[in-house]
Amino acid sequence: MIALLCVPVIALNAQRGGIRVPVDTIGFATQAWQMDSIMARINRQFGKQISLALSQKKITKKSIWKLAICPHDDYAYAGWMYPMVLQNIKAPVVILLGVAHKARLFGIEDKMVFDSHESWQAPYGPVKVSGLRDKITNQLPKSEYIIHDSLQDIEHSLEALVPFLQYYNPSVEIVPILVPAMSMEKMEGLAGSLAWAISKMMDTEDLDWMKDIAIVISNDAVHYGCEDWGGKDLAPYGCDQEGYKKAIAHEQEIIANSLTGGIVKMQIRRFAKYTVQDTNFRTYKWTWCGRYSVPFGLLTAFYLQQHTKAYPPAGTLIGYSTSIDHAILPVEDLGMGVTAPATIKHWVGYAAMGFR
Repeated sequence: MIALLCVPVIALNAQRGGIRVPVDTIGFATQAWQMDSIMARINRQFGKQISLALSQKKITKKSIWKLAICPHDDYAYAGWMYPMVLQNIKAPVVILLGVAHKARLFGIEDKMVFDSHESWQAPYGPVKVSGLRDKITNQLPKSEYIIHDSLQDIEHSLEALVPFLQYYNPSVEIVPILVPAMSMEKMEGLAGSLAWAISKMMDTEDLDWMKDIAIVISNDAVHYGCEDWGGKDLAPYGCDQEGYKKAIAHEQEIIANSLTGGIVKMQIRRFAKYTVQDTNFRTYKWTWCGRYSVPFGLLTAFYLQQHTKAYPPAGTLIGYSTSIDHAILPVEDLGMGVTAPATIKHWVGYAAMGFR
């Protein structure tokens, strides 16, 4: 099924007590020594490229994102994109909005998906799930969310980001939320409720959006090709170099027309029109993995800035890459690897964006 395109072949781990255990131990680092090596290798192989990308956008170490969009693919393919965006997340609590790849297996849609774990296992030790999670859900109508540890336990889209967030802030706390399939109308309603709940919690706790709380959206862009996609042909422009160029041009059009600049509803709706069928919100129009998490996160930010009377954040594309446009990061000697092929006939796009 196309709905499960982004799901890698990985072993499932059982939950242990109140700690969520990583499900993808191949694509992502789970040990401190792995993460230390990953960061060292990223700095050696991509350090100059990252520095150039940031300097061209006038992003410094003092820049702070209120909202960010980050890839979640294997570190071998997308590892260098994570620090490009996550090093400027400075808030001690990060609300994570992720793709719910397997929600259909549980018949879950039209609801926000929270977990009940006390912490998430990560390379440098457990990452605490913030107590703000319950303060947020206490403000939400019970019909609009579900607490579903089983779905959270088998989902990789958020656990990919946690090691990098922990690397930059060892005491970081998270509020994990998955976004399954939903229509734009439903999305606007749920995002409005979440934004209201966050703003009420921030008022009660005297917290600031940016200094105390940030939002990070997990996302991969297009999944393209004519091989190894469950029998599906996902190459509308062709499965060769010319098709690759046209697909990249289409990706850039989507980003330029619906993601960059100020967050406005018209652009968010335009993103949905690019990526989801008009007559069936469960079906791709363009196989962008974060077709629900991205517009949901942007809508949450749109409503949150209204509730908090904050200056509307503007989006900056920090970098765009694919799984085949650069040499992959070597990880095999770290006990890691890749969960899918990367060829002209099977590749994934990545967009890294910051909003301030």
